[in-house]
Amino acid sequence: MISPIVDLLFHPNVFFKNLMTEKENLVPPALIILVIGIFGAASAYLTSILTANMLGTTGFAPSVIIGIAVIFAFFGVFVSWAIISGIFYVISIVFKGNGEFSRSLEIVGYGFIPRIIGSFITLVFALVYLPQVIVPKITQDMLRDPQAVLNATKALMSDPAMVQFYRISMVVTIVFLLWSMVCWICGMKYARQLTLRNAAFCVGIPVILYILYLICAMFLFSALY
Repeated sequence: MISPIVDLLFHPNVFFKNLMTEKENLVPPALIILVIGIFGAASAYLTSILTANMLGTTGFAPSVIIGIAVIFAFFGVFVSWAIISGIFYVISIVFKGNGEFSRSLEIVGYGFIPRIIGSFITLVFALVYLPQVIVPKITQDMLRDPQAVLNATKALMSDPAMVQFYRISMVVTIVFLLWSMVCWICGMKYARQLTLRNAAFCVGIPVILYILYLICAMFLFSALY
């Protein structure tokens, strides 16, 4: 069991080449997504507690705020699995790719495995930094004053511990997304019978665009807070 995981992480070309000799099986990649979803939900729980505490005296039910955040974080990774698979599959059509969508779905799921490490690291930093955040309170009266609500939100987001956590989590996301990109390139090469160059275009274009978006968001956050 350990050897295939090592191959997937460090020798993805070998892993996916061997995978093509086996029948499609979406259970292992679904389990990978499940683990990421659990870690993501845990991080969302810790983050949403801050929002719930900030709005605690306004009448908003903390359990609802936390529940929505956890549910979106957990199921969001399953949605992103399907969307990313669809994007790669559609782009590969331009390069005359040949292969079933279910096979693309399978290899994209496997390619998420570096994100397990990234999600775990993010969760660890959330446990370290988020308890240090000083949460401002928004009262019922403040809801009538949009500026007061905005100031409280800025105070929360500009808290040093929050800023540090956000920056670290963004860097972790980008690093492990790049690692996943390498896995996806090797996987799409076999799943859609593409050349390495075409697989790199198929995967690299949307991933790099998303990373640029994350970098812009990080700089915008730094400028605002």
